Amino acid sequence: MKLRLAAGVVKELHTIWGRDTVTSTMNESTAPIRAADNGHAADEAYRLIREQILTGRRDGGEWLREGELADSFGVSRTPVREALRRLTAEGLVRYERNRGVQVQVWSVRDLDEIFSLRSVLEPWGCRLAATSGRADLGMLTELADAMDQLSPDGRPTDVDRLTELNNRFHRAILEAADNTRLTAVISSIVQVPLVWRTFTRYSPEALRRSLAHHHELIAALTAADPDWAESVMRGHVRAAWNTLRTD
Repeated sequence: MKLRLAAGVVKELHTIWGRDTVTSTMNESTAPIRAADNGHAADEAYRLIREQILTGRRDGGEWLREGELADSFGVSRTPVREALRRLTAEGLVRYERNRGVQVQVWSVRDLDEIFSLRSVLEPWGCRLAATSGRADLGMLTELADAMDQLSPDGRPTDVDRLTELNNRFHRAILEAADNTRLTAVISSIVQVPLVWRTFTRYSPEALRRSLAHHHELIAALTAADPDWAESVMRGHVRAAWNTLRTD
């Protein structure tokens, strides 16, 4: 099967499991940081730079200059330097001696490894959620129905909103697993390039299939059937990856 990872695809890769859903506007992500201390300023700088990377406003391979970032955020270089250290530890950027910090570039192999890990960990989380008794089935149904309404005939009318609802759906299942270590592990793995605007690459048939998986997941959770829930989530994750990598 032929694989493709054109430059435009990288911009479409975003986190299903990032700590914050990236929904801020451009104005919010470039507004000066007003902070009383460097600790808070570093947190804000980290959030804003991370958001710019995940939404594709910072391209893979782009060099991040401390001075330019500090000027754009209205802070000193110290909090920007700390933010870049955190992003380096997460794998979103890479440090090169004597050159600086560069936004990470992800290959097909990198993404295949990430989705392979997802196809093990997320199904396990779904299995746990099926027997924990903590899944909010009403909320999951509302989210699934809302995604259906945004995608008549498999054609999304609002990709940003669809992505946000999808993120909430997956996170709700993971939280229902009631395993904080699993949540942390999945977040650390999948937030690397993750899938932003993935739905723009779905054919109508693929999107209809993906949305149908959501309803089957709810049915499996309702039945408290861990084998069923695990199987559906595994197929859901692998179908997403095959949609991304296929011509």
